Amino acid sequence: MKKLSTKNTLIGMILIPAMFSGAVLAQVGNIDQDRTIKKPEAYGVDDRGVVVRNTTGLCWHTGYWTPAMAIPECEPDLVKKEVAAAPTPPAPAPAPAAPKKMTFSADALFDFDSAKLKSGGHGIQSLNDFVNGIQSVKYDRIDVVGYADRIGSDAYNHKLSHKRAEAVKAHLVSRGIDPNRINASGKGEADPVTGNSCHGHGKELKACLAPDRRVEIEVIGIK
Repeated sequence: MKKLSTKNTLIGMILIPAMFSGAVLAQVGNIDQDRTIKKPEAYGVDDRGVVVRNTTGLCWHTGYWTPAMAIPECEPDLVKKEVAAAPTPPAPAPAPAAPKKMTFSADALFDFDSAKLKSGGHGIQSLNDFVNGIQSVKYDRIDVVGYADRIGSDAYNHKLSHKRAEAVKAHLVSRGIDPNRINASGKGEADPVTGNSCHGHGKELKACLAPDRRVEIEVIGIK
């Protein structure tokens, strides 16, 4: 019988443990690889990554679980509440529309046969409201046009309507509007609102023609 040498015996003793060691390391490596499966921290899961449930079908919570970490398959009602609780940003309020054209009663702004603005009253307040409405609006110019009724001569009424337009312009300027952007003019008896519907004399005719006595303000080139 052939006797093994001491050298060969030592090599075999070293190789055999090394082989077993390599196999063990490979097995441990596979186990570690399996353990790297990502699992939700909020719930207990099995080796497949499936959420574990108790006998009543409820999901097991871990110590990390919070309502904000709820998932639909376990707490569908809670998830709906979280979504519903999210505030909806309010829609931006629509910008107020700028007045493009307004008609002011001359009787509210002036005494009869006068081009001097009244010191107060509804007419002046309406002018001030108009100015406030265009403060934040960009525009090219403002046209102020005065009109008169047909009582009296055409020349006189044309002059009176122009003076009234100039008086309104002066008031707009006093409220902060650039005078270079205001164009004032008078058209006298032109374009009557009442047409040929008014007849009679004195107070009756004067009252009927009241809509013709007016000042129109139009904002041109609103951007």
